[in-house]
Amino acid sequence: MTANQAVVRHARREEAQIILDMIQELADYERESDAVKATVQTIQDTVAFAPDDATSDSPSVPVTEPTSPTRPSRCLLLFTPEGEAAGMALYFYNYSTWRSKAGIYLEDLFVRPQYRGKGYGKRLLVELSRQVLAMDGGRLEWVVLKWNEPSIKFYESIGAVAMNDWVGMRVDGEGLNKLARSLD
Repeated sequence: MTANQAVVRHARREEAQIILDMIQELADYERESDAVKATVQTIQDTVAFAPDDATSDSPSVPVTEPTSPTRPSRCLLLFTPEGEAAGMALYFYNYSTWRSKAGIYLEDLFVRPQYRGKGYGKRLLVELSRQVLAMDGGRLEWVVLKWNEPSIKFYESIGAVAMNDWVGMRVDGEGLNKLARSLD
């Protein structure tokens, strides 16, 4: 069985539970089991889904609901030839000011442990890179936990380059509320 025999397509609304299950499995792997606040409903409210009757076989040309400020993301699902949900790539569009081009930010890539080593992670990244090229985009980017050596090695093996000069920054929770009120 090769990764090319797997089916990759954009998620449908009724597959929100599959997405949530994989989000929780990823959080468990990343040692953050209690951090997941997502629900089936919040996923259904924030992901641009493919319609049930979508006929496009090409994930590089999304046939989904439009993205918007309240529904900013899309999700590719990978199914084994037997129809088992094996992996996902949850992503959204970003923009490079220096290149003046759109791109894709991969928020989460996850392949269930029993399906790893079959090329499924690479297949999802290939499909995303094809989408970037189809939209004449500039780049595909993501972050990886520093302790996750297996993933770092995998990403480097496919040509990804670590951005060691950059530091990720975040404002959330009470810090976000405080910043928003800081000039009041």
